Amino acid sequence: MHDFPTALRQWRRVRRLSQLDLASEAEVSPRHLAFLETGRSRPSRGMVLRLAEVMGLPRGDQNGLLAAAGFSPQFPVLPLGAEEMAQVRAAMGWMIDRHAPYPALILDRLWRILALNGPAQRLFGPAGFTEGASLLDALSDPTVFAGLIENWVEVGHHTALRLRAESTRAGGIAALDRAVAALLANPDIAAHQPRSTGRAVLPTVYRMGERRLALFSTYAQFGAAEEVALSDIKIELMFPGDDAARAALEGLAG
Repeated sequence: MHDFPTALRQWRRVRRLSQLDLASEAEVSPRHLAFLETGRSRPSRGMVLRLAEVMGLPRGDQNGLLAAAGFSPQFPVLPLGAEEMAQVRAAMGWMIDRHAPYPALILDRLWRILALNGPAQRLFGPAGFTEGASLLDALSDPTVFAGLIENWVEVGHHTALRLRAESTRAGGIAALDRAVAALLANPDIAAHQPRSTGRAVLPTVYRMGERRLALFSTYAQFGAAEEVALSDIKIELMFPGDDAARAALEGLAG
């Protein structure tokens, strides 16, 4: 764990803020901020939280900044099975179950599958994507997604950009950075240049035996999440990208 001055400087640089920029947005004097970064002044708990909020730190990293300054955590860390999370579990289950006949998954910060609805289990289970599986681990084997996704080069390039953006927002997540490197080790993905197609969304074209399914995804996250891990949970809701995929998914449900 870094001391508070070091942690503050690092986060400010990650967010590409000058001392003057951060001081202005946090409504503190540049002199006081400079003293905080050199250790000449100690922050109050409120000051740590104000700076963390201005820099957009994730909940867990806000706790880390508080700890570096000698304060107790602000946000709880609870297992998903805890009693306090019962309403959250119910909400997530309600969303993915009612999304049928279309696939839906719940993913954590590191893209591990926490839950799948029935359609997702039927479609992705045979490929090894079951509860507890890591999508990031699967990226280390270039044949997994290349065999599953028809337009893998295009989707892989988009995935690399998404993972890189998520890591940057969080101040760097080593597992996401490794996944990006694994994706870009594919020369086709690394060299891919997106072209204007006029499409509203990029479909992922899955190959399921003889079946070809074009799907696109939306991601839902919890607003006003206080628990550390909950703020990073993603609920992926997949939709048919064409009439053939819609008919196939509805046929499977029937």
